[in-house]
Amino acid sequence: MATIPVMSRVHFLQRVLDSGIVAVVRAPDSSGLVEVIRALRSGGVTVAEVTLTVPNALDVIREAKRDLGDSVLLGAGTVLDAETCRAAILAGADLIVSPTVNLDVIRMARRYDKLVMPGAFTPTEILSAWEAGADVVKVFPAEVVGPAFFKAMRGPLPQIRLMPTGGVDLNTAAEFLKAGACCLGIGSQMVDPKLVAAREFDKLRDLAARYVDVVRRYREASAR
Repeated sequence: MATIPVMSRVHFLQRVLDSGIVAVVRAPDSSGLVEVIRALRSGGVTVAEVTLTVPNALDVIREAKRDLGDSVLLGAGTVLDAETCRAAILAGADLIVSPTVNLDVIRMARRYDKLVMPGAFTPTEILSAWEAGADVVKVFPAEVVGPAFFKAMRGPLPQIRLMPTGGVDLNTAAEFLKAGACCLGIGSQMVDPKLVAAREFDKLRDLAARYVDVVRRYREASAR
């Protein structure tokens, strides 16, 4: 039986699916963000994207990659064009996330065998992203459509892996999973801006652990 290379896109996808959570790290400045990612990892969240709206985001990815190694699958978020996608990959990103369907971004990520999650909102956009080579389609903003949208998409498009981003909190996380989400994109509800600004890394760790527990308990209940 062939083994999957540990640095392949297929391997990265399995890590995301196993984790069930993609942390969205966004802040008005980059100071302390490597410690934020470390705190998330300590809480059990091992996949994180640093949005490129963060000043010096690529430096954060480089530093986190150097300090944390492969213990965290690092990604770049809010990737809007192919040039930025390539720069993020060269900085160490193994996961590329975008708020929109940009075919050039998808092609660039696939060229480098990196995981790509474009953002979509309608059934047409979702299918277009999937047909273009998306590994997971990020439904954004998910708070507008809620878990019911994911349940509805399972009928005509059961083959497409969907990740909600926006509106995922401790009260809705299990509902999104139950409705068919393959994983959860969680931003400020877990990576709390106030805790980040105050550098309260222990509280960030504990909050991350609560989300990890929600995913674990849902999966255990579903397996019965």
